[in-house]
Amino acid sequence: MSDPAPQRASEPDAERDAGLQPERTRLAWRRTTLTCTVAASLAARQTMRNGGTGGLVALAGILLIWLGFLALAHFRITTLSVARPRGLRWREALATVGCAVTLAACAMPLIMR
Repeated sequence: MSDPAPQRASEPDAERDAGLQPERTRLAWRRTTLTCTVAASLAARQTMRNGGTGGLVALAGILLIWLGFLALAHFRITTLSVARPRGLRWREALATVGCAVTLAACAMPLIMR
C-alpha cells in the first residue's frame, strides 16, 4: 500500500496552520487599544482642567476618536478569530491611522503648553 501524497500549502484544501500569529496580532490590537485609551484619558483630563467651551468641544472630539478606534480594533480582533482571517483592508488601515494621527493632533496643544 502506498501512502497518499501529502497536501501542499498552495492547494486550496490544505489546512492552514496559523500557529500563534493570529493570537499575537489580537494581543497587539488589545495593547494598542489600551494605549489609545490611556492617551485619550490623559487628553480628556487635561482638557477638563482647562475648561471652557473649546475644552468641551475638544473633549467631544477626543471621545469620538477613541470610540472610532475602539470600534475598528474590536472589528479587527473579531475578524482574526476565524480559521482563515483576511488581511487588513486599506480602508480599515486608513481609518486606524486617521484615528491615531487625529488623537496625536489633539494632544499636541496640550503638550506644547
